[in-house]
Amino acid sequence: MFSKQQPLAKKITAYTFAVSLGIAFMLHGSSAAAEPAQKAVSQPVKVQKKNNLPKGFVYLDEIIPTAQYEIRYFSENNFTGSRVDGYKAPLAIFSQVGAKALKAVSDDLARKGYILRIYDAYRPQKAVDDFVAWSQDAADIKMKQQYYPKLDKRNLFKLGFIAKKSGHTRGGTIDLTLAYAKTGNLVDMGSPYDFFGEISYYNTSLISTTQHANRKILKDAMVKHGFKPYSKEWWHFTLIKEPFPSQYFNFDVE
Repeated sequence: MFSKQQPLAKKITAYTFAVSLGIAFMLHGSSAAAEPAQKAVSQPVKVQKKNNLPKGFVYLDEIIPTAQYEIRYFSENNFTGSRVDGYKAPLAIFSQVGAKALKAVSDDLARKGYILRIYDAYRPQKAVDDFVAWSQDAADIKMKQQYYPKLDKRNLFKLGFIAKKSGHTRGGTIDLTLAYAKTGNLVDMGSPYDFFGEISYYNTSLISTTQHANRKILKDAMVKHGFKPYSKEWWHFTLIKEPFPSQYFNFDVE
């Protein structure tokens, strides 16, 4: 199941986004609600990869080095307000088949002046279990205003924003958006990543024509290269021909 560990772990520089405890930052270029006026600050962080991935998985930064990687579940800036179980490094891991398809997406979008910003790829089952435990703690609502201001957290599974069995855990689902290659600023999609509400539905009527057009640029590129969109989350795409369609993994992101 697991590939042989390489003799020496490879050191890379990953870019994460510094966030003060309990304070979220503003996504560049987004006019959506629920993002406080806090500027994103990137800082280089040395990450030593374990290089002990199961066969068929790869580190995405090695396939798409031009992308931005903002792994929210490694930080406290996510809907739980804490680092999620299983995220031991700010790395994006994906199936090798999915990575190849995503590289084709990236190449197509580069010709139009865009780069990808990746928020989440492979997700351990223990992380999903962590989400379930979080949802059952009704007293913990510290991230409610930013991520789910109009919803009861206990209903997030029923409403389809979180799943107890996720395509991410199969290594076939990716969460991402677009940024401008020249500036690194995010393209305005009308709502922030992981914002739970109708405004995040792909066909919502709550965003502008320009924001719809921006979402379509991302969707069209992803669909062209074999990904299926999810109607309730404009950032969420699943590879149609998954290499592990019924296998849920639980190895750490490290």
